[in-house]
Amino acid sequence: MTHNPPHDGTIQIVSEHLRPLLSPGWVIRIQSAITTSDSEPEPDIAIVRGNARTYLKRHPGPADIALVVEVAESTLDQDRVQKARLYARASIPVYWVINLVDNQVEVFSNPTGAGDVPGYRTSQVAHASDVVPFVLDGQRVTEIRVAELLPGS
Repeated sequence: MTHNPPHDGTIQIVSEHLRPLLSPGWVIRIQSAITTSDSEPEPDIAIVRGNARTYLKRHPGPADIALVVEVAESTLDQDRVQKARLYARASIPVYWVINLVDNQVEVFSNPTGAGDVPGYRTSQVAHASDVVPFVLDGQRVTEIRVAELLPGS
């Protein structure tokens, strides 16, 4: 995992932008473990059901998670392929890659779940002038301008 200023700063930008959009009963976790059937990845950001005390005895699992976000620069290929498969296999409903290389947000949704080659059935590449949907519990809460999630904006 690369911890350079653009990576860490972008995590902060995204988390600060998402926090006021959360409904009661949802919380942001930053670089904290989640539990899937075969691993415990630590996504840069996870929007999970509960509050700060909910996960004192366990990590959130797929049923608890609305959104996982990875900020990618040196790890872009890994985040697009390996992590996308891992999150799709776990049926994480929405996965964002904040792509610092190309200055865009890649939105993956509609996971296949476990299978030979897990993945997301739907993907969208959104540039700074575009918007991306913010979805909680299968419901569109709002749309977010991509420029507000990127460090250069």
